[in-house]
Amino acid sequence: MFVNKDSIYHFRLTFDLLFIAVSFLIAAVAAQSFATLFSRDYMFGLLLILLFVWYFTANAIGFYEDTGSQNFSFQFIGTIKHVSVQMMFAILFIFISKENLFTRNFILYYGFLLIFFISLRIISFQLIVNYLRKKGRNVRKLIIIGAGEVGQNFWQMLGKNNQLGYQFLGFVGEQSSIIENRYLGTVDQLSQIIHTHHVEEAIVALSKDDANLLDDIIKICNINAIRTHIIPDYFRFVSKKFKITMFDKFPIITVRDEPLQEIQWRIVKRVFDILISLIVIFLITSWLFPILIIIHKFSSRGKTFYIQDRIGKNNKVFKCFKFRTMYENFDDKKFIPTTIDDLRITSFGKFLRRSNLDELPQVFNVLLGEMSIVGPRPHAIAYNELYKEFFDEIKLRSLVKPGITGWAQVHGLRGDVLDEEENKMRTRKRIEYDIWYIENWSVWLDIQIILLTTWQMVKADTKGI
Repeated sequence: MFVNKDSIYHFRLTFDLLFIAVSFLIAAVAAQSFATLFSRDYMFGLLLILLFVWYFTANAIGFYEDTGSQNFSFQFIGTIKHVSVQMMFAILFIFISKENLFTRNFILYYGFLLIFFISLRIISFQLIVNYLRKKGRNVRKLIIIGAGEVGQNFWQMLGKNNQLGYQFLGFVGEQSSIIENRYLGTVDQLSQIIHTHHVEEAIVALSKDDANLLDDIIKICNINAIRTHIIPDYFRFVSKKFKITMFDKFPIITVRDEPLQEIQWRIVKRVFDILISLIVIFLITSWLFPILIIIHKFSSRGKTFYIQDRIGKNNKVFKCFKFRTMYENFDDKKFIPTTIDDLRITSFGKFLRRSNLDELPQVFNVLLGEMSIVGPRPHAIAYNELYKEFFDEIKLRSLVKPGITGWAQVHGLRGDVLDEEENKMRTRKRIEYDIWYIENWSVWLDIQIILLTTWQMVKADTKGI
């Protein structure tokens, strides 16, 4: 977990890069021959690209992070995702280079071989580690100094992840807050405890009231050559996606790490948004919009489109496009929940809302750069003004561009109810889902949300009102 993290990372990465090369060569020979491969030396350029792509995507998505606490099925799904990216780049390279020999068979062989070798590495590594730990090797004796909420949560995490390779000896601190059979002694007895139990590592999880003991604890641990790890008391403010960076010699903890802070991922997401919106415009809206506009004109008087001020990225207001679903001349300056039998909604508007088609014009907001295909849904100003009084975190949603659909929406958090307390609860849930999305964004997650949204639209199960 702590000591050999870099070594384990380099071990896994080295073997995986080796397996990429081996899979490439075997697939090339099986599809054609060594002679054919060496006669087309530019194919080795593809191998270099695949090695670089694996290194880049594996590190960017965290393929090698915390694998000790993940079961095989989770790692296997991650392997398939990465191999799929490899195959996509191989197809793109073959298309651009107009290669006519190393085509379908080569790509299929390469994909299956790589999945096999990476899976074999994962299983073999875990079996070796488990065997060594059963023999009492590669297991380190650990104590937790401080038994507050953070310390006990860490202990429970260790109990659920026996494969991490730590033998938990017990707590050091005030006995009143410690389970009796896990109590080793007080902080004053720390040096004696280290010698008696042959402690190798210590987790310091002091509360702010005991922070004055930290200097003495670190000194005792250093004297006894104990590797020490500190969980700061302000950990309760830190999300699961925090990041530690160094500014010269100063360690800085960033409370919330967002992938889209990095320019390369913003570019990737923007390109993805443009491609998807253009596909939707040319393949769907080009024929669907005229049909919807004609039905709209016959079903109710007034404008076809409804343009409303919404809150965008960095709390900037933008004009959000929608198909009009309500009768005109109602007041939208005050937030009034929309209910199932809302008299403001037109008959055709009910269909548009249930099918999510009322949001379809927002593909043009995406092209204009005001929205993304996937992201937190943009709040109307009246809605935002009302609920920002109750939820301080509501502004965190504006760290990224709003989306046509989102993680909260595919989990059923769409629409409102008349009960104000129920709406507060739903808003809180939306904020939690939106923040989780911001912290865990990936292209794969966007694709997953798009597929879930499409499936819900097909089933007419969008939870729309």
